[in-house]
Amino acid sequence: MLSTWEKKLIADIWARLTPVAEDIGSDALLRMFTTFPGSKVYFSHLDISPRSAHLLSHGKKIVLAIAEGAKDISQLTVNLAPLQTLHAYQLRIDPTNFKLFSHCMLVALAVHLGDDFTHVAHAAMDKYLSAFAAVLAEKYR
Repeated sequence: MLSTWEKKLIADIWARLTPVAEDIGSDALLRMFTTFPGSKVYFSHLDISPRSAHLLSHGKKIVLAIAEGAKDISQLTVNLAPLQTLHAYQLRIDPTNFKLFSHCMLVALAVHLGDDFTHVAHAAMDKYLSAFAAVLAEKYR
């Protein structure tokens, strides 16, 4: 799946992005809500307008969870177990949204990182976010 070098690259990128977690997370969420309007159904009770407190807060939570997972990718399933249960059994989020969000996150990362988001970083991040989405969806089987 991911080489040792790719794991380090991913961990380094997320460590750099943690200080701007709100911005990147809310950008990715807004992209998902705009591109895939059906994904908004799970957020109907929140204000998800651009730069709203709810969007910034939830975006930050997501980015911090992704960044935390990147610290030890080999333990992703163990580390995401509480989020798996929350999303599958309590929130009942359609697992397709995890894949949609990962694509929107790639775009947000490209916008934020610019030339630093090389094709190598993009490929590694795509693998990681795909694994992250797959792990979150495991409880649905």
